[in-house]
Amino acid sequence: MKRVFRSLSFLFVLLLASTTVSEAALDRATVDRAWKRIAAQAGIPWQQVVYEEQKEPNAWVKFSPGHHSVHVTTGLMAILNTEDEIAGILAHEAGHIQLGHYSSSASRNLLWGLLFNSLKGDAAREIVGGVGMVLAESGFSREQEVEADDYGIRVSAAAGYSPWGLVRAMERMKAAGFKTSPSGFNSHPPTERRLLRLRSNAAAIVPRD
Repeated sequence: MKRVFRSLSFLFVLLLASTTVSEAALDRATVDRAWKRIAAQAGIPWQQVVYEEQKEPNAWVKFSPGHHSVHVTTGLMAILNTEDEIAGILAHEAGHIQLGHYSSSASRNLLWGLLFNSLKGDAAREIVGGVGMVLAESGFSREQEVEADDYGIRVSAAAGYSPWGLVRAMERMKAAGFKTSPSGFNSHPPTERRLLRLRSNAAAIVPRD
């Protein structure tokens, strides 16, 4: 059976239950154009973006052996306003592809499985199995998300976009009520900490425009 790994790369915890998503602010032509430029800069063979009819603002890479696809939700397109912003997010996803995060995440999940099977006692197996399942389902690790953020800033700027695009995209998601809260089991760094690093990296390339 083909093994598929899905990176929920930009999935955030919904803090405001009343948040609604309006008609998309970005159209598909804009997203496609941004992905073509980012893929070319990153050295990734271009494939059509897969659009998902979901309210949550999210983008991710789905991996299977020898193949990957980039997915963008209509909820994300509704929140973002500019091509620079979607380019920043797509460059982050390109980072997961080019930095080999799928392979290392698959290895991590395999190690959890081996540890689970080596333990004796139902209680110990249940605890470790539960933690391992949370980590396996959370996608990439915090370290990998930070690496993809750093990569995204550099590659989007090299492709001719503002390095502040990813920063603004996250700020818009935060303003809409989507953010990552501090937690030992969140695969993403807390939003505020993540934004501090992103702003610093973007400012190192060009002052905020």
